[in-house]
Amino acid sequence: MAEDKTVTVIPHFDGHYDHWSEMMENLLKAKGLWSVVERGHVEPLNTDVLNENQRALLNESRTRDCQKKYGGNERIKKSLRNSLRREFELLEMKKGEKIDNYFGRVNTVANKLRTNGDDITEVKIVEKILRTLTDPFTYIVVTIEESKDIETMTIDELQSTLFSVIGVS
Repeated sequence: MAEDKTVTVIPHFDGHYDHWSEMMENLLKAKGLWSVVERGHVEPLNTDVLNENQRALLNESRTRDCQKKYGGNERIKKSLRNSLRREFELLEMKKGEKIDNYFGRVNTVANKLRTNGDDITEVKIVEKILRTLTDPFTYIVVTIEESKDIETMTIDELQSTLFSVIGVS
């Protein structure tokens, strides 16, 4: 199978299932993988009785199945990391949002970044949270930055400190 040198952008699900599913179907058809979705890959019980042509078809089917399952070369992973970095950069605490909900949103994106090979540090996450808390927390942020070493603070320590200051247990 010839190696595809073009950059493939995997459609991101944005809440519109019909549009996304059409885009995914078109992508899989263009990559020659749609037959695997329709029929699936069935591993034969006994490969000893296969002739050379059947073995070649089996190997091609296995390859296509793996491409569908694991789908991405390094460019796709890099694109996903860039998308997640942008999502991380744009995160801000919403007006009226509870601290624990905001921490959860930030940690979800940070964990996705880590899962996809990014080395995002706790310091970066702590700084992000302090920088993007809503206006009522400004005086608390200043107090924390003055009294604590942000470079060594963990996310859990920051959350505990914020909870103790605002009186959440």
